[in-house]
Amino acid sequence: MQLNVSSFLSSQAKKNPEAKAIVYPFKPNFWSPKSYVDLSFSELDTMVDALMHQFLSSGLKRGTRVLLMVKPGLDLIQIVFALLKLGAVPVVIDPGMGLGRFFECAKQSKVSMMIGGTVAITLAKWFLRKEDCAKHTITVDAKFKAKLKKQLGAHRYDAFEAEANDLAAVLFTSGSTGKAKGVCYTHSMFFAQIQLIKEEYTIEPGEVDLPMLAVFALFNPALGMCTVVPEMNPSRPSKINPKKIVDSILDNQVTNSFGSPVIWSIILKYCQREKVVLPSLKRVIMAGAPAPQSLIEQLKEYMPNGEIFTPYGATEALPISSLSATEIIEKQVGELANGRKGNCVGRAMPNIKIEVIQPKEGTIVSIADVEKCATGAIGEIIVSGPTVSQRYDQLPNATKLSKIEDEGFFWHRMGDMGWKDEDGFLWFCGRKVERVHTNEGVLETVCCEAIFNQLERVSRSALIDLGEGKAGIVIEPEAECYPKTDAQIESFKRILNDCALGDPMTASIKDFFFRKQFPVDVRHNAKIHRLSLAKAIRDERKKLGE
Repeated sequence: MQLNVSSFLSSQAKKNPEAKAIVYPFKPNFWSPKSYVDLSFSELDTMVDALMHQFLSSGLKRGTRVLLMVKPGLDLIQIVFALLKLGAVPVVIDPGMGLGRFFECAKQSKVSMMIGGTVAITLAKWFLRKEDCAKHTITVDAKFKAKLKKQLGAHRYDAFEAEANDLAAVLFTSGSTGKAKGVCYTHSMFFAQIQLIKEEYTIEPGEVDLPMLAVFALFNPALGMCTVVPEMNPSRPSKINPKKIVDSILDNQVTNSFGSPVIWSIILKYCQREKVVLPSLKRVIMAGAPAPQSLIEQLKEYMPNGEIFTPYGATEALPISSLSATEIIEKQVGELANGRKGNCVGRAMPNIKIEVIQPKEGTIVSIADVEKCATGAIGEIIVSGPTVSQRYDQLPNATKLSKIEDEGFFWHRMGDMGWKDEDGFLWFCGRKVERVHTNEGVLETVCCEAIFNQLERVSRSALIDLGEGKAGIVIEPEAECYPKTDAQIESFKRILNDCALGDPMTASIKDFFFRKQFPVDVRHNAKIHRLSLAKAIRDERKKLGE
């Protein structure tokens, strides 16, 4: 069986040569109206072969580790397919983490070639000037593209026959609760992801996708979907222009779209303000952080012909489970509403196993050493299956801490807390490192924050550890509701205190703080950096002598 996912592009080029593969916005100059340009599967496949020829001519070969510094869009999609087809290993790192951290990750993964635009290559050569890769670069500029154009149609290549455990790519985590780590993706992992996504969401050939996370565009040829390149800065997704995204959905009759809760919250507010509905959408896949129930319920009203899904997973293991908005609304009721006891994230997908175990610090060597939690009890989530990575890149100690050995494979420790109900549904309660151990007991982030998130004027909240067995709550108010005077602050705090006292779980929380904007992850701009938030507030209190 051919496991190299790049082979799906050539298959589509043969089956549906004239079908649209990619649509991207185009403005030849500032004053011209926006239009769209499209590439067929046949044209995309031809372009990938031309790229592959240039890469081979530049010394790229199977197994070469390539640092990708190309902006998400048409160029990135073509280049990644060419690298996978050749058997080179793209190394993908979030640019939003900052230049220093970005290039430290590159050093860690021992890249030997760099591909990027003129500015990116110049920066890379300076930051990595002592590394061998600084001598081996491919600059994607006008000269490169002119040469590429001459090669179109002159060469045909077959994708190399990948073995199941052959390294396909190194994808870095966002580093939202620790140091960013390179995850080793094999060709069989990519192949398994495509099969799960296709089956779980019943995606049909001819659909149109608007992926607001670039990696999802790589699956579309295998699914027979056209990719619409979104107009957005991928390193700042929370700064999207919702009109551009909505216009793109409407103009291209988009049927499928992936994005974080933060992105869809911005789009929802635009739809509410402008009274716009999105009739072409069959499904929205919302992930990257817990999706508020209120967001799901409201967004569903603007998708008269569609459904919302909230898959659960991580860079190391994706997807693991999934749940529809309809199921969420049915299950999260009464005392379970709005995340009061965690967010329901669904049952395990086919061939995926999920267990909840007694939390343990340090290494767990063997699955025989774990103690499973009883139904309904909160514990540490571990997962196994064909979409679960088996190691980190160049980080043996991190691999030991995150993996549990079984017979011939490893379970991955998600670093999350949760519980299973009697029907086998998993409920997510927050990150393990962010839970707060107080004198009264352990508090889980999602569960506690759900209580405060329902208050008027509250955009979102964050549970933090104040030390000495105390927990605090930080509030990010709605922009127009931020308290400015001492009287307004005290009034707001009284409301928060009454709210905390009204629930046994949060009754011990006495300290409340405000921030205009929370620190968040670089990939989705959705996960709150609670640890850095807690440290900043503890430092402030220390200075004030509190």
